[in-house]
Amino acid sequence: MRNTTIPTHCPYCALQCGMNLTPVDGGSVAVSERADFPVNRGALCGKGRTAPQVLAPGARLTSPLVRAADGALVPAGWDEALDRIAGNLERTRAEYGADALGVFGGGGLTNEKAYALGKFARVVLGTSQIDYNGRFCMSSAAAAGTRAFGLDRGLPFPLEDVPRTGCVILVGSNPAETMPPSLRYFTELRDNGGTLIVVDPRRTRTAELADLHLAPRPGTDLALALGMLHLVVAEGRVDEAYVEERTSGWEEARAAAMAHWPEHVERITGVSVPELREAVRLFCAPEAAMVLTARGPEQQAKGTDTVGAWINLCLATGRAGRPRSGYGCLTGQGNGQGGREHGQKADQLPGYRRLTDPAARRHVAEVWGVDPDSLPGPGRSAYELLDALGTDVRSLLVMGSNPVVSAPRAAHVEGRLRSLDFLAVCDVVLSETAELADVVLPVTQWAEETGTTTNLEGRVLLRRRAITPPDGVRGDLEVLHGLAGRLGVEKGFPVDPEEVFEELRRASAGGPADYSGIDYRRLAREDGVFWPCPAPPADDGTPPRPGTPAPPADDGTPPRPGTPAPPADDETTARPGTPPRPADHETAPHPGTPRPADHETAPHPGTPRLFLDRFATDDGRARFVPVAHRPSAEEPDDAYPVLLTTGRVVAQYQSGAQTRRVAELNAAAPGPFVQLHPRLAARLGAAEGDPLAVVSRRGRAVAPARITPGIRPDTVFMPFHWPGEGRANTLTNPALDPVSRMPEFKVCAVRVEVVRAAEAV
Repeated sequence: MRNTTIPTHCPYCALQCGMNLTPVDGGSVAVSERADFPVNRGALCGKGRTAPQVLAPGARLTSPLVRAADGALVPAGWDEALDRIAGNLERTRAEYGADALGVFGGGGLTNEKAYALGKFARVVLGTSQIDYNGRFCMSSAAAAGTRAFGLDRGLPFPLEDVPRTGCVILVGSNPAETMPPSLRYFTELRDNGGTLIVVDPRRTRTAELADLHLAPRPGTDLALALGMLHLVVAEGRVDEAYVEERTSGWEEARAAAMAHWPEHVERITGVSVPELREAVRLFCAPEAAMVLTARGPEQQAKGTDTVGAWINLCLATGRAGRPRSGYGCLTGQGNGQGGREHGQKADQLPGYRRLTDPAARRHVAEVWGVDPDSLPGPGRSAYELLDALGTDVRSLLVMGSNPVVSAPRAAHVEGRLRSLDFLAVCDVVLSETAELADVVLPVTQWAEETGTTTNLEGRVLLRRRAITPPDGVRGDLEVLHGLAGRLGVEKGFPVDPEEVFEELRRASAGGPADYSGIDYRRLAREDGVFWPCPAPPADDGTPPRPGTPAPPADDGTPPRPGTPAPPADDETTARPGTPPRPADHETAPHPGTPRPADHETAPHPGTPRLFLDRFATDDGRARFVPVAHRPSAEEPDDAYPVLLTTGRVVAQYQSGAQTRRVAELNAAAPGPFVQLHPRLAARLGAAEGDPLAVVSRRGRAVAPARITPGIRPDTVFMPFHWPGEGRANTLTNPALDPVSRMPEFKVCAVRVEVVRAAEAV
């Protein structure tokens, strides 16, 4: 066998860590360090190192499965499976209409797949009923960022800026377990003299590294941010010049914050007034600072307002749209950023365009060769779509998602899936959702396919195919091509990912997430390209659209202040021994970009840093949004006196459909547990390892006790990676944020009971 090493990226989280793959005997690959990729600099977590184990025939699907007359799933040929899916979709549409067809995508799909899936739903099926599991991840941060800045990109700066700032407030994030290679950025921050503040109801591995750990009651992050903003005002720490020059809406937001005085916030959150004052002092003392949020504040029924309150804190102190400062969201899923940009959301068209915008509809319809009026309008959000299964939505196609484990009120969602007239699932493994399907299609995974993803920085990356998939396995693009043809659309669904990406470029051109200046050749020679990256202006002198970031000057002329700085020449500035990146006022060539001849138009360098000159609003100003604390959708009472919060552990990923098939990871994290404080354990009479029943208004989950002082006494924690008796999402509350439609995963009322031996039997 030829010993070829292929540079690519990890299939798991939004870091999209660089790795090298070498084909080995048995149709698998060996993973090795890719030290030259700037995001992880060679480091990999256990999930990345063991990712090839899911390629093994015993772990993954290698043949389509169809539901037989006796109810069993049995192997079938591809033509039979595709014919059965197409026939059932056609029958449902003929009997109930196009909106009786549903499509549910995933934040792990490549940009090409997400784009093609959205196009398939709207052009081939004609349905508005499409959404994806990314709605459950960062939709509140996306909504808040769009509301304040006019644009959502998880991080408006590269990760390399984190160690160079003065203070980071990390809200509801535990990167030590959720994305371990990123932790070095926070340790380097402290090594450089910066401070780290962690906001989390648990003393996590990340919180143990912090200079200050704030442990608010779950569901009170909004009050905490407002209390800090109140102190910023009261202590005279507002950057008045910045607020006047670069923002709007301050007076209303200021008035809202002043209603949240420190003692009131202490009563709501449990965070003491001295801790609040110290957090404000640490945040405001340095010249530059950041706030980074993750699922903790976002997965709430007030998540958009909660994130908005943290953004208001950044704006009031002049910490947004300036070097080494800003608000950012630590996106979770592997393509959680790109997956929400190109059309698999219920209200969206490619390029992060709004489905309700007539100009956006015309542009995309022209690329697709259809009438703009033929495109359906916005559909239901993810949970609302799942809740409508079996009633309004009769047939469903699922691609890259496992809602039986990952959706809130999961037992109810499982029941809705079982009530469907027809369910088809495309997946690598036989997930819990696939087990319910009428047809299951085995599809390729990361090492067996080429495609692009966009990491949490907004850096578009190229994954490369290293090995040929097993016989009987096809790519998701092949699936959509085969179904489209059977449903009467012979053209427009190519199987070549590069051809799909070329169309995506045209569809995104001029949109907020403009990829038109990016192609596979460029991605292959660079360490990724940050969007927006518009195509160069036409040779006829047509100017770029207003607000397009300008490429750096080639004659050494410094850009005007605030122009986004290009990255250092190999994006590896934080590696030990690497020369420092250019100062913020300097200009450097974009990595890997050939210098154009005099008659050529220079390619746009991409935009590593957003908002340094202006925000993406009509007037270029960031918008304060006045917000006020309100209780969670479900507060504790006598029947359910304890708060439940959920999250992840280092050795598992999301619903666990893939990682639970890896022996090394299962040995490290073999099953669910209930983390609780010793005082709560004493009240219950529970000992370490005792089976505990956690009961909410939606159901009951049972898992062993894990007793630790590193959690609030009024709170229990469960990881959500497992199905069955210990399924945490059986308990969680589907109450939705009114803006983002995010369910309230992070807080609900429960009671906790020790399961006695007789009951366990």
